Amino acid sequence: QDQLVESGGGSVQPGGSLRLSCAASGFWFGGYHLSWYRQAPGKERELVASISLSGSSVTYTDSVKGRFTISRDNAKNAGYLQMNSLKSEDTAVYYCHIPTRKLWGQRTQVTVSS
Repeated sequence: QDQLVESGGGSVQPGGSLRLSCAASGFWFGGYHLSWYRQAPGKERELVASISLSGSSVTYTDSVKGRFTISRDNAKNAGYLQMNSLKSEDTAVYYCHIPTRKLWGQRTQVTVSS
């Protein structure tokens, strides 16, 4: 069964860091673009970052540029989102997503609060 499983969420103070992981199983992860989305309470789901198959091309939404880093390790069937200098407005549930397989992870909560 194809699936994505996120991990690494949690609670952190403003200015802190978290690293989200997305573990893929059931298919060859390296053949697909990977995206991270988030959805804050009362807001629409938004695209946070995307990475190409090889990892050579990455994009970020403006609000996280310079703070977040998306990466992948195809040998481990895994993707990552390193989040530094976290702000309260980064509080949301985060999902990893394989668009061309219409596959979403089960979500992981990130809470940034003092």
